[in-house]
Amino acid sequence: MIKTYGLADIKKELQFHDKGYLIDLCMRLGRYKKENKELLAYLLFDADNERGFIESVIAESGFMFSQLPSNNYQMAKSMRKILRLLNKYIKFMGSKEAEIEFLLNFCRNYIQYADSRGSYKPMRLIFTRQLEKIKKAIAKLHEDLQFDYSQDHNTMLEEAQSKLRWFYKDDYYFES
Repeated sequence: MIKTYGLADIKKELQFHDKGYLIDLCMRLGRYKKENKELLAYLLFDADNERGFIESVIAESGFMFSQLPSNNYQMAKSMRKILRLLNKYIKFMGSKEAEIEFLLNFCRNYIQYADSRGSYKPMRLIFTRQLEKIKKAIAKLHEDLQFDYSQDHNTMLEEAQSKLRWFYKDDYYFES
């Protein structure tokens, strides 16, 4: 049976190796999985400028929303693709604030680009799940940040209720 090691064991072992060996390990990691390579690239090139990275991801997702197909099934499929991209970057950044900003932006784009008359249930579920994720993420923040993000969240809910006839904002309000 092959023994598996936890992160603590790996961290202890990495402390005993020289810089060259660690570079070789990182290069091997990057070679075998696309997501490992993307994470390494983020950590090396974009982690020091979080604000710029957030803005570029928001711009990219906005472009993807502008290219949504008109067919409900294809639109839902494209939105899931956008969410996979956002969730990957949320995982890379490890920041609740970034998660909230990405998801708020996703919801705003949904309101702008999705068919407001549509009653296609998978599309509605995509939107409502993101609202629930935002609400949970806001609850984990410091009080001052909670207030700021809850204001943005509630404003977005008002806009959603005015544009999406199937949506009722009262179920998703965040009380701070």
